[in-house]
Amino acid sequence: MIKFKKVAVYVLMFIGVLLLLLFVSISFLKPNYKGEVKFLSLKKEVSVHYDTYGIPHIYGETEEDAYKALGYVHAQDRLWQMELMRRISTGRLSQVFGKDLIGMDKFFLSLGIADAAEKTVATLDLNSEIIALSKAYLEGVNKFIKDGPTPIEYYLTGIEKQDFTLVDMYNTVGYMAFSFAMAHKTDPLLTNIKDKLGVAYLADLEINVDPNTTWIKNYASQETDSLTRKTEIQNTIASTVNTTLGKMALPLFEGSNSWVIAPEKTKNGAVIFANDPHIGFAQPSVWYEAHISTPTYKKYGYHLGGVPFPLLGHNRKLAYGLTMFENDDVDFYYEETNPADSTQYKTPTGWEPYTLVTKSIKVKDEEDVIFTYKKTRHGPVLNGIANQITGERPISMSWTYTSQENKVFSALYSMSHANNLEEFKRGLPNIHAPGLNVMYGDAKGNIAWFATAKLHTLPDRVNSKMIMNGSSGAYERLGYLDFSKNPKAINPPWNYVYSANNQPDSVEGSLYPGYYLPENRAKRITQLLEPKNDWDKKSASKMITDAASPVNLLVLTGLCKVIDVKNLNSNELSLLDDLNKWQGDYPLNSYSATVYHRWVYYFLKNTFSDELGEEMFNQLLSTHLHKRLIAPMASKNSSVWWDNVNTKEKKETQADIINTSFKEAWASLEDDFGANYKKWTWDKVHTLEHEHPIGKVKALRSFFNVGPFPVMGSREVINNMFFGYNNTGKYKVSSGPSTRRIIDFSDVENSISILPTGQSGNPFSRHYKDQAQMFVNGEFRKMLMNKKEIEETSKSLLIFSPN
Repeated sequence: MIKFKKVAVYVLMFIGVLLLLLFVSISFLKPNYKGEVKFLSLKKEVSVHYDTYGIPHIYGETEEDAYKALGYVHAQDRLWQMELMRRISTGRLSQVFGKDLIGMDKFFLSLGIADAAEKTVATLDLNSEIIALSKAYLEGVNKFIKDGPTPIEYYLTGIEKQDFTLVDMYNTVGYMAFSFAMAHKTDPLLTNIKDKLGVAYLADLEINVDPNTTWIKNYASQETDSLTRKTEIQNTIASTVNTTLGKMALPLFEGSNSWVIAPEKTKNGAVIFANDPHIGFAQPSVWYEAHISTPTYKKYGYHLGGVPFPLLGHNRKLAYGLTMFENDDVDFYYEETNPADSTQYKTPTGWEPYTLVTKSIKVKDEEDVIFTYKKTRHGPVLNGIANQITGERPISMSWTYTSQENKVFSALYSMSHANNLEEFKRGLPNIHAPGLNVMYGDAKGNIAWFATAKLHTLPDRVNSKMIMNGSSGAYERLGYLDFSKNPKAINPPWNYVYSANNQPDSVEGSLYPGYYLPENRAKRITQLLEPKNDWDKKSASKMITDAASPVNLLVLTGLCKVIDVKNLNSNELSLLDDLNKWQGDYPLNSYSATVYHRWVYYFLKNTFSDELGEEMFNQLLSTHLHKRLIAPMASKNSSVWWDNVNTKEKKETQADIINTSFKEAWASLEDDFGANYKKWTWDKVHTLEHEHPIGKVKALRSFFNVGPFPVMGSREVINNMFFGYNNTGKYKVSSGPSTRRIIDFSDVENSISILPTGQSGNPFSRHYKDQAQMFVNGEFRKMLMNKKEIEETSKSLLIFSPN
């Protein structure tokens, strides 16, 4: 008995020591939100007040000092995120995660983002204010790398910390630009459909814009500052890239909403600004919030990891935000190799040598991989850049981002430092790619929408969504439009501007080609904005979480009308009656929402998969095209797609497809959840989990990932909780609002926002997921700007001292 007690004592002591070591380790790895940091290069002291949600409010005497502090605090909460963001476009993910990502690294190296970044940095004016502030920010980041605790992810992956450089900043923005490029998914698929099935099968795919859809209208006013076939090879590449990035839990830029309401339509006679950029959910969430105040610069901003200037921001004078423009800035070309000399390709002036580019990829626990790819005058030849890709007909890619001078940081600096509309506009022509809708509102009553991008023109009758002949010279870009020709609306007489990634109005008298999203969100936004003239912060915040879809109701009505009720049993008839009463909304207890999307999935599958086959059908589901064609196809009596090519004895009709799909949807839901359809509720199928790359390891999932949560909303509603259709019938949300912001210039200091998880990317921080449940609930928190209030409510103070 005595021996047992002694053993028990030793075991308890051992456990105590382990717990002490664990506590010490966690304490060491946590972000430091209080105390003093010696920073010798500062001119004067900088104070950082952290609020209730861990957002830093940085006060300094100079901008350079404030940006040094920003770099430090950004790194201590988000260094691992910064690390991954800079590695994607430089082909360095295999070094961290191993050989499974070699294909991914090859792809991104072939795009030329890293080469373009090196070229851009080599030509920068190192004496400019932009570079001075960028270097100050990077100095702060590198100060933390040197002196701060190493994030746990570095220990788990075994990589070493390295300083950040100007080139890293441009590589991060380059990845952002690629993630916008929907052409990588769409163009190859359309070319393959044309080659396999014929031109007739393209007619109903909504490649071009329906003239009856909801457009964003142009309006240029007197501007003042006062109130007054691209191929199966490419299909596989696109699918591989997007699947891998999704598995890596890295943010992909997907869409967005924004609207700005003029004083004439608000209760308090001041502009109300709303923005919720849609980005792939990941942990940490993409934006890092920081409030900077100096005598010359004041901004509450939202920063990408490793980028000093905020992409979204506001102060007491103005607010700005972004959505995706969705313009077509990628062209693919078939190249012709010289049959007598495989090192040459054909051009309009004769045979030219392929440029050969050799790259080296470091791979974790493996030998370095050396690979070589070809380039033409158009850009990289994409064949063979991943091991699973084969094909002999060379296809090259021309991308605006890498082919034009990069002045994106000039634009971000200008936007963040503008004091009025006129100053804000000056930097916008410097955004060449990705194409962005820039939204603007200010305290003087101005509202504006600008479609920003370098828009190129092609010869008449050229379809830029097909792979073009690269050797003839007849399909080359003719040039770029002057920025003044881009779509925009400034202080329009209807007193609001908005963007939901939908089709913009004409450019030079014609509709500009793009990968625009369907009108669903745009239709709902205008439906809500148009009749109401007493908007305030409360009603705007309710609108930004709205999840009703008038388009889905129209689709459902069309489907129900075609149902042959003679073939339904009593339970199916009862469900059909309930569906006809559905409001098109998505609360967690809705079973109609679940049935609607299961029915739509089978409708799409039975319409397209027989012709396309499983692989191409799944590729279709990864594009914006399938979102745009749901509503038109549901109302289309005649289409080449209705006939099932696998049934020779019968030619199917739209009614056959709709009725079969309803029966299959019912059977699958009954298999999943039982015979009582009222238990087929939305919370059982629609969930959100914020995944960390290391959360892919099962034993670490609960520690690094946040969620899962049953979540309201759906795809293509304002509260856009997007999911992909698949044969599981489970809708794991993959992207949605990366933040929700409402800024009311009648009470700017009480403007509100929310992040999907939390401010910190450090899992030991109390701010790792302290906003997650609020986000799911549709709640908000204040964006503090009043210094007195910040100081009185601050939870901790971090001082940066020059001595």
